[in-house]
Amino acid sequence: MKIVVLEADAVGRDVSYEPLKEFGELMLYDSTPNDMIVDRIKDADIVIPNKCLLTAKVLENAPDIKLICEAATGYNNIDIDYCKENGIPVCNVSGYSTDNVAQHTFALLLHLVDRLDYYSTYVEDGDYSLGSSFTNVSRPYHELNGMTYGVCGMGKIGRRVAAIAEAFGMNVIYYSASGNTYDVPYRAATFEELLKESDVIGVHCPLTEDTKGLFDLNAFRQMKKSAILINVARGPIVVEDDLYRALEEGEIQAAGLDVFESEPLPKNSKLLNVLNRDRLIMTPHTAWGSVEARSRLIEEIRLNIRAYLDGESRSRIV
Repeated sequence: MKIVVLEADAVGRDVSYEPLKEFGELMLYDSTPNDMIVDRIKDADIVIPNKCLLTAKVLENAPDIKLICEAATGYNNIDIDYCKENGIPVCNVSGYSTDNVAQHTFALLLHLVDRLDYYSTYVEDGDYSLGSSFTNVSRPYHELNGMTYGVCGMGKIGRRVAAIAEAFGMNVIYYSASGNTYDVPYRAATFEELLKESDVIGVHCPLTEDTKGLFDLNAFRQMKKSAILINVARGPIVVEDDLYRALEEGEIQAAGLDVFESEPLPKNSKLLNVLNRDRLIMTPHTAWGSVEARSRLIEEIRLNIRAYLDGESRSRIV
């Protein structure tokens, strides 16, 4: 069988794809422009994309495809309807980065809460060495203990984050955009309650028609002036121009972002011009990408292929 990995660099070359060679010939491409996808998968049996667009037009030019293994949880880059109609199984990988995303959530939050950007710069710029005091508490910061963490999306990641928030002594409430209720020891809140009561709101829900643009200027104006927003889910859930305005006008205290409406973040993004850098920290969609998480991703893809070849259904979307 011929297995084609379209975007090896997206997962990283410091993790090994060698386990996939047990199934046949393995073709690794660092990245694949959309206009080269057809040429690279035209005679493939198994295709492993990450963000490459596998549209109907692309897939109809690859008649030998027997399985698509998404190297991610989200699969909106694949034409699922076409795959259903043409009997092409599609698998994804979920849960492999839960611990990593939860960890990154609190890395962003603690950076903002403890004003690390300001205090680190204070030392590195030499101001501390020139001062007369052993300390500097000119930028007040607060303990997480006693704050309320509002979880937007109580899936696997939301639950893991909630447990960590509890360990910090935080009160946890949650909002489910889907309207689902969960068997968790936390209070379900309306969206308005989440906005008004939370000291920290973590976005941990999938991108759907209901969540796209959920956090807009109207939402920010209902939040506490001291509130912090963390988005490690999907960029379009937050209206970035509205977030910029909310930060500049003091509608909320700060934000930590790992995802964006357009990725990579455009050079003309207003977020790059937030005047007070203490109020915003951004990372380049790395919350999922620990060595351990990426290694689990490759292993889960291997298991999905093995299951398919053994006639079993595993992690199947279609």
